[in-house]
Amino acid sequence: MDKSFAAEPLLTPGEVAALFRVDPKTVTRWAQAGKLTTVRTLGGHRRFIESEVRELLRSATSDES
Repeated sequence: MDKSFAAEPLLTPGEVAALFRVDPKTVTRWAQAGKLTTVRTLGGHRRFIESEVRELLRSATSDES
């Protein structure tokens, strides 16, 4: 894991999906499309930087209003 992300809280695809009320596979597609930065665990699982996810959530909810 990159040291710049060491202090950042990370979220699982399921946690991100719950915040956006979408399927976890949708979150994976967003990552593949470059909409979200992923960090890989030693086991190869995707994790997402919480601050980036929350910022995307804020911009998505402000676009809807």
